[in-house]
Amino acid sequence: MAQWEGKSRGTVLGYKIFVFFIKKVGIRAAYGLLFFVASYYFLLLNKSNRAIFYYFRKRLGYSWFKAKRSVFWSYFTFGQTIIDKVSISAGMRNRFTYEFDGIELLHQLLREKKGGVMISAHVGNFEIAEHFFGEIDLDFQINLVTTDLEHSAIKNYIESVTQKSRIKFIIIREDLGHIFEINSALARNELVCFTGDRYFEGVKYLEGDLLGQSAKFPSGPFLIASRLKVPVVFVYVMKEANLHYHLYARAAEVKHRDEKGLLDEYLKSVESIVRRYPLQWFNYFDFWNQLGR
Repeated sequence: MAQWEGKSRGTVLGYKIFVFFIKKVGIRAAYGLLFFVASYYFLLLNKSNRAIFYYFRKRLGYSWFKAKRSVFWSYFTFGQTIIDKVSISAGMRNRFTYEFDGIELLHQLLREKKGGVMISAHVGNFEIAEHFFGEIDLDFQINLVTTDLEHSAIKNYIESVTQKSRIKFIIIREDLGHIFEINSALARNELVCFTGDRYFEGVKYLEGDLLGQSAKFPSGPFLIASRLKVPVVFVYVMKEANLHYHLYARAAEVKHRDEKGLLDEYLKSVESIVRRYPLQWFNYFDFWNQLGR
């Protein structure tokens, strides 16, 4: 079944090594270590290799050689985004440059005083979005709707070496208590952010085409966003060359109670970003449920 298992790979020791290099030698030196890490993943992680190779070969139509090479560079790029996130959160934001595309939409959200829903994806480096908002003097409170399945030891270590994030987390609960937290956040003119691209076994889902192949997507973000009568914006933070990041904000046309229409619009938005930044698709599992066939 095409689903994410809820946990990312990595160890506390690995993070400690990278943090040491970031602080003592520099961000680019830490990038150098990634050749060894990416090589390890490329050579030994057959399951994720098959999944990301399928994405390059079948969904983007790369040649066999280009797809194989892109698997390595995908791991390398993913590692860079992690290093960047730690660096920026540790007070090195001035080492990076930022570009804003759609800033007027974010100002509009503030002016309307309704709060707003942002929907992103596991592409680029959305976790540094709060630092973008600080850069452009937007005093948003962000609430990230998520599952609480990440490795707690890694989370605790990262929090110990970085500045405390202003992002609040709304944990999805079986008793639907998160719905009340979402409504309360919006009533306070805050932003509620979802990622719309990871389906878990047992949750309600919608189906839609991404890169020419049908896949399952969690229905929750699209059901909620299409019913709340607040602005909906698709947001991505994409890594570019020379420690540069580009934030994209795109307004969604939302028809009340039309969750499938919102999903379709979202998928077009994600596809346009992925085609522009193909190495920044970070879903290393059988996303389209095609590998077992």
